[in-house]
Amino acid sequence: MVAAVDANGIVVSIFALDFSGARERGVTMRRAKVCFIVLVLVLTVQTAVADDLTGSNRILCAAVQASHCVEAGECTIDLPWNLNVPAFIEIDLEAKQLATTAASGENRVTPIEHMSRRDGTIVLQGFEKERAFSFVITESTGQVTVAVATEGRAVSVFGSCTPLVGPAAPNTK
Repeated sequence: MVAAVDANGIVVSIFALDFSGARERGVTMRRAKVCFIVLVLVLTVQTAVADDLTGSNRILCAAVQASHCVEAGECTIDLPWNLNVPAFIEIDLEAKQLATTAASGENRVTPIEHMSRRDGTIVLQGFEKERAFSFVITESTGQVTVAVATEGRAVSVFGSCTPLVGPAAPNTK
């Protein structure tokens, strides 16, 4: 049985799946399992909605999926941390900086060179260590898309953000 729960903890749908007779109906167990996994992923993605960021100046973003492409045209999809993308990034719009979380132990801080906030979209851009980066964050959903580019290669990251409360990240490099 699979239950989908909305952001308020209310069950919005329940699916009961029975694979016991799948082979007799001409459907292989493998195909039934693949369908089940796809269904669970769809429900998970639909219920994993980020927060509304309207008016927030401190944001925590989590990297969910990343892809890496090289000039020759080869692209791979991988876990963000396998591509040296932090699992979480703290964004301080007032201080104009990006920082890894204290728990990561990385102590990475990057200045935001350009920031724009209008029509429900936050755009952040900068350049550090021969890499240009750009964040596009939708305030109403908290969804973030990030692109990082350097000569001959690019990394794109998709993730979710939430307003951040508590002390700001240290301003160190």
